[in-house]
Amino acid sequence: MSRGRRVEIGFSRTLLDAYDRGVLDAVVVRQEGSRRGGEKLAEDEFGWFASPRLTVTRGEPLRLAMLAPPCNVRAIAVRALDKAGLAWTEGFVGGGVTAVVAAALAGLAVAPLARRIAPSGLRDIGPANGLPRLAPSRVMLHSKVTEPSKIAALRTLAATFRSVAKAA
Repeated sequence: MSRGRRVEIGFSRTLLDAYDRGVLDAVVVRQEGSRRGGEKLAEDEFGWFASPRLTVTRGEPLRLAMLAPPCNVRAIAVRALDKAGLAWTEGFVGGGVTAVVAAALAGLAVAPLARRIAPSGLRDIGPANGLPRLAPSRVMLHSKVTEPSKIAALRTLAATFRSVAKAA
């Protein structure tokens, strides 16, 4: 089987496992923990974003819009809520961040999102509702690429990612 050029989008853990097995030559992943190496492209701060139409009722489980496991952002949010002793429920489980954002915009649930990607139609309701602070997360590039043209492409990708992350 020939290994051609391709790009994959998926869960960070899955992509990093494929990278470690040598299936992928480079990955851009959300990374927590103590793993070493890689190049930091951004550090994301998170909030609890919801439509102004959504009402959060104290004492009721917080309805969340998230990706399915093994999503790292989901894990950060669930860990924070569990540690704070706050009940939660899945109000929406999406197949991509765009779907999660759409659910939050529709007022279905609260979405834990990186501040840089939260659209203007959502507001961070965390502080007003006593929700716990969410741990930051690094976006990292890991690469085993040695071919000059591929290295150049990754440099362009990294520079673009940094400029977009900085502008947000």
